[in-house]
Amino acid sequence: MKKLLLSAIILFAAASLSIAQTEKAQSDAKPAAENKNAPSMKFKEEEFNFGTIKQGEKVVHEFVFENTGKEPLMITEAHGSCGCTVPDYPKEPIMKGEKKVIKVTFDSAGKMGLQDKTVTITSNAPDSPKVLHVKGNIIQAAAASPETRPMEAPKN
Repeated sequence: MKKLLLSAIILFAAASLSIAQTEKAQSDAKPAAENKNAPSMKFKEEEFNFGTIKQGEKVVHEFVFENTGKEPLMITEAHGSCGCTVPDYPKEPIMKGEKKVIKVTFDSAGKMGLQDKTVTITSNAPDSPKVLHVKGNIIQAAAASPETRPMEAPKN
């Protein structure tokens, strides 16, 4: 009898937990009320093609954006898809109508061929995160010509 009672309690607890999780998932799925004053990050361009460069060269590009919302825009994080792509972004709030830049440096050392690197920008804007692309082709750098040295006479 104790086993039957214990089994019933466990079954009831599991069913209650399952119902609670389902209700939470349904409430999470409801769209949040849209904030018409929310900040908005609008970029002049979201992709930059640097063309063809030689391996080892660095490319720097500034992505210009504007806060087209009414509330201050705050960038909380910006990170590249690899260590070769490094963003520098504003840490202070960007006010309504203010334009700023995210400076991205791409280092082609150790890279060859077509590249498409990304920078992911996380902010308090509703459409966050934004993804910027840095693309191009990397060719092998010309091999340095060996230095010509006069031969020394053998020592006896």
